[in-house]
Amino acid sequence: MARPRAHLAAILGFISVIAVYLPHTAFCEPPDPHAAARWLMVLDQLKARDITHPKVLKVMGTVSRHLFVRPWLASLAYADHPLPIEEGQTISQPYIVALMTQILDIQPGEKVLEIGTGSGYQAAVLSYFTDHVWSIEIRKTLAKSAAKRLKDLGYGKIKVKCGDGYFGWPEYAPFDAAIVTAAANHVPPLLMDQLKMGGRLLIPLGNTAYYQTLTKVTKTPKGNEVQHLLGVAFVPMVGKILED
Repeated sequence: MARPRAHLAAILGFISVIAVYLPHTAFCEPPDPHAAARWLMVLDQLKARDITHPKVLKVMGTVSRHLFVRPWLASLAYADHPLPIEEGQTISQPYIVALMTQILDIQPGEKVLEIGTGSGYQAAVLSYFTDHVWSIEIRKTLAKSAAKRLKDLGYGKIKVKCGDGYFGWPEYAPFDAAIVTAAANHVPPLLMDQLKMGGRLLIPLGNTAYYQTLTKVTKTPKGNEVQHLLGVAFVPMVGKILED
């Protein structure tokens, strides 16, 4: 009769040793079913292209993109293409989000203004680089849902408001960087006015009905320096910009 008891004691002892080395979360949190898809996205879509910034790669592998799309599209959240969200808008493909983040090269403590909150995904990514992110969404329904989503997911430091991004957010200016996630046929002058000297603006410029050029504009004492980067296709910016 001693053998079964000894055998049981050995098994229990083995389990207790394993428990010491397993992370505590292994016993309290279910595995993330999207983790593999997220890291495959990082490897195949980002690292295999020209996304080289270590922190950008890490953040893109951290943020749960499937929580920023409609539930029935969650299985496609890490695919290499944009997805539709409410109000006829889209969430950009992961590569474009990573590329724009890499180009802006946000440093800790910098102030960033985003025009076009959408689902809040780009703002969430930016918040890993700085605690100072402001985002403007012209569509009331999207602004409200994005603000709630970001708060519920722990991104409460991001400030979201409903308004026309053409006018920027002067109360919190000047900004170190601004990112426009909608197509425009010209650079809104007030956004440049609200940048610090040396600040940079990233915006899709061109024909808003078809394709645009992702353009970086840097504010310098000698005027604006313009860099045309690559062809993109964004939904059009609306509001005051359509009147100019």
